[in-house]
Amino acid sequence: MEKIKPLKRFGQNYLYDQNILNNIVKEIHPEPNDNLLEIGPGLGSITEKLVKHTSSLTAVEIDKRTIESLSNKFPQINLINDDFLNLDLNELCRDSKNKLRIVGNIPYNLTSSIIFKMIENNAIISDSVIMVQTEVAKRLVAREGTKDYGILSVLMNYFTEIKHCFRVSPKVFYPKPKVYSSVIHIFFRELKESKEEQRLFIKIVKAAFGNRRKILRNSFENNLSSAGLKEIALEPSGVDLSLRAEQLTADDFKKLTKYVFRLQNPR
Repeated sequence: MEKIKPLKRFGQNYLYDQNILNNIVKEIHPEPNDNLLEIGPGLGSITEKLVKHTSSLTAVEIDKRTIESLSNKFPQINLINDDFLNLDLNELCRDSKNKLRIVGNIPYNLTSSIIFKMIENNAIISDSVIMVQTEVAKRLVAREGTKDYGILSVLMNYFTEIKHCFRVSPKVFYPKPKVYSSVIHIFFRELKESKEEQRLFIKIVKAAFGNRRKILRNSFENNLSSAGLKEIALEPSGVDLSLRAEQLTADDFKKLTKYVFRLQNPR
């Protein structure tokens, strides 16, 4: 069906179903002045539909085999032959008044890394429509007290509002993956907290889930130092340290972060 064989090392599964592609683009709802960045255009199935709606499209593709074909087919786009994780996203915003909108059928083995990069650059990203493994989508939208709730759940709740759009069958990919996929729409919040405080929030969440089965008090004792934080008495924070990390909401972690941040930055 395709002249270029998908490579497992790049996590490539080419999406070819036109109905699914149209639904993805409908969810993206590209506008003429959008600053769009597509991750992994592959053979250009989504790209072909996006270029009809916007004049500013950057596509980053790691696979050198498809670069020439994409360049010939879409001479109007800014095509970058690189790994998305290596990109300086600020460079892509330098000549645009608009924040980035990130889209794509991403490699599932890099989902967490891609999401963390977007979180780190949340101030310059408006939203993102991406395809992920359905099991991962469940973790991203999970709420406290459920088995899927974890680090990514808390971070997504704090940094974003997330919408599960629709599920996608393995049958519409080449080759067929062994899992179901989901299209999700991530909307990045306008946060009041400084970058320093946001980074502290991430450190505290990771430290809390470092020993998932332990109560917070014990988990923090084991993991705060390795997170680069000084020994801090967390009892006065107002958060119940006899709970496990999976029982805390994003607001609880936010409360902990503000307490620690004030101790580290006394006025």
